[in-house]
Amino acid sequence: MRKLSKVLVVTLILLALFGCKSFQTLSGTKKSAQGSPYEVLVVCDGREWEGTVGEALRSLLNTPVEGINQVEPMFNIVRITAGDFKGLLPSYRNILKVLCSPSVTECGIFASYDVVAAPQIVLTFQGPTQGAMVEYLKSHGEKLLQVLEAAERDRTIEFAAKHTDKGIEELLRKKFNIEMAVPQGYTFRAQSDNFMWISHEYPVASQGFFIYSRPYKGKQDLTTKALVKARNNFAKRIPGPSEGSFMTTVEQVPNIEDNGYVTFEPQRNEIEINGRKWIELRGLWDVENDFMGGPFVSYTTLDERTNRLVTLDCYVYSPKYGKRNFLRALEHLVYVVSFPAESK
Repeated sequence: MRKLSKVLVVTLILLALFGCKSFQTLSGTKKSAQGSPYEVLVVCDGREWEGTVGEALRSLLNTPVEGINQVEPMFNIVRITAGDFKGLLPSYRNILKVLCSPSVTECGIFASYDVVAAPQIVLTFQGPTQGAMVEYLKSHGEKLLQVLEAAERDRTIEFAAKHTDKGIEELLRKKFNIEMAVPQGYTFRAQSDNFMWISHEYPVASQGFFIYSRPYKGKQDLTTKALVKARNNFAKRIPGPSEGSFMTTVEQVPNIEDNGYVTFEPQRNEIEINGRKWIELRGLWDVENDFMGGPFVSYTTLDERTNRLVTLDCYVYSPKYGKRNFLRALEHLVYVVSFPAESK
């Protein structure tokens, strides 16, 4: 039922945004989808790919990810021609087919799910001329990115639901009275008053998050300054690699114009997820008294049952490799957080 609801929601979004008239999911046993997260197989012939449509699509899919201290595209592109679309390629996880033909009466983007593999999304972008298709992307390109992102997010959520670490789930339930499906691979690191630290360690990277809560005294606790202050109070409980070092928030960055420093404030967004309001902060972290750093994204919400603010704070350390996929997977965790009603 949950998967069906997910597909219906995304379908309705696409219908509203793109004017799609048909969606099709083939029945039967599906093979596992190929390709890496945030990789899009673009099926586009040379004339269009080398023309204005290809240029517009490359610019759109290569939009830099916000809040990362290096340039990374939102999606990696693997481009082939229609004649090469065979073998294992139709089982790619994200497929974007491009059709430019005078026989097409109007521009549109159509979506199908799990066509020959699962989980899979197949988008068909069509139009009568390259010029018309480029104009269409100017109005609908952002929504196209959102639909591809939603497909990746739903995969993470579904994996977490199927492969939850029951031990961590129980720890979070007891500590914060929240439900959170944390996928296997994460390890409990530490806890103290109103604080818990969990991470997934790799040979060359670290993907982690910490959850903390504190009393809500009023709207002044929700200012960006107050949220950063609270973050620093709890982040110092995460030790760095050397004695006396600890995590903190970057609040100044070098000014290349005069070799000085300028104030750096995290980007703030107010969002709603599953009916709950969150304040999202995107910024950078580093380590006091040592040399480490990377991007973070935090989500803060008011738990009205206990009149406490609860924050899910996610960070990535990956000095040699890309940070996008690590950070995106962490961002998706907020979608598996819920606050059960208080038992009477």
